[in-house]
Amino acid sequence: MSESLRPLARPRLYEQVVERLREYVGAEGLKAGDRLPPERDLADRLGVSRTSVRQAIVALEVQGLVEVRHGGGTYLLRDRLQAEPLETMIERRRRLPDVLDARDALETKLAALAAVRRTDQDLAEIDTALAAMAAAVERGELGVDEDQRFHAAVTAAAHSTLLADFMAEISLSIAESRTESLRQPGRPARSLDQHRGIAEAIRARDPERAAAAMHTHIDTVGSVKLLDWEAEEGD
Repeated sequence: MSESLRPLARPRLYEQVVERLREYVGAEGLKAGDRLPPERDLADRLGVSRTSVRQAIVALEVQGLVEVRHGGGTYLLRDRLQAEPLETMIERRRRLPDVLDARDALETKLAALAAVRRTDQDLAEIDTALAAMAAAVERGELGVDEDQRFHAAVTAAAHSTLLADFMAEISLSIAESRTESLRQPGRPARSLDQHRGIAEAIRARDPERAAAAMHTHIDTVGSVKLLDWEAEEGD
């Protein structure tokens, strides 16, 4: 029988809660820093269990849209709750470990090569990327484009055409992992510090230290709430 007649998926209850919360934030004109109603109040007003509300909040937290302060409530991190479809999150969670493995293998080698092969011009571009990311962090931004510029500068400094081609082939997946990492609370500033450590090792022409610094950075990139999250059915 045709795949077009496969069974319809029923939206999980907490996906519906997420949609109601999105509508609520828009209708009330809430902005980043504002607090959502307590879980108990949300459950009562929506006619669902606190479990479903909690699952919805966790899904929003994983996406970097809210911050849960234990004992202090749930606060918006963005002006809007533009949540991703659940299946998109599940698929990204499935891909992410492989992407991180590839990044670790490629980028630690690129950092080591950059420490050996970099030119003064390469170093100037790395420093420019660092300055741009520092400015983005100072403005309170994630610095996604600036982060990408730094890693591109390190790749260029390695002067390895084949490794650069491999990086280009997985660039979309790398961009996805970058955004996932940088939207973790406090991550942009931490990433900036790690980038500075990588740059200093490259500047010092120390390939072992450059590789170690990049490996530590990629480990941090992989420390995200998404990998601890499990999609549940709700009630």
